[in-house]
Amino acid sequence: MTNHTLLNQLIRSVQQHEARIIHQPSLLEAGVLIAITDELDPHLILTRRADHLNTHSGEVAFAGGKRDDTDPDIVFTALREAYEEIDLASQDVRVIGHLDQVVSRFGYIVTPIVGIIPANLTFTANLAELDAVFKVPLRFFLETEPHDYFEAGSFSIPSFHYEGFRIWGLTAMMITEMLNNHLDANIAIRF
Repeated sequence: MTNHTLLNQLIRSVQQHEARIIHQPSLLEAGVLIAITDELDPHLILTRRADHLNTHSGEVAFAGGKRDDTDPDIVFTALREAYEEIDLASQDVRVIGHLDQVVSRFGYIVTPIVGIIPANLTFTANLAELDAVFKVPLRFFLETEPHDYFEAGSFSIPSFHYEGFRIWGLTAMMITEMLNNHLDANIAIRF
């Protein structure tokens, strides 16, 4: 399968997918943007949270965050946060759909929003929140065995290492679910 076919398969599958919705009204909502470049070798856009933050410091994550009371929906949240964190304008994102919701260890229901973006965009990290913005080829996750697994109780979530970045936890879980559910990957995961 060529990489362009890969991106087309992902888009079709996400658009046809009925995402898992978690009904826990006591939990707060967050939205993240899984931004994927529109090119022959598509890349995911990831960030590394700044070391000075109280939560998630130094962790790799998608651009995103907590839904504000004034946000009309979770897609708006993900796009707003992407603009605030990496200067990705909403008009540059073609939203193709939602992935399955997940619950973070901090008590948020997180909705991953998949969006296709032009390949030639540049990003500026908001240094109040981030210390890096970087791209990882989608094929890296399909062609590379996980470096190790984060295990806790019944959870077993893959961890990937890419050019000095450790991609693990909720971010790795969302990537793995996307690859398994939409690109026929078979990466071991339990949660």
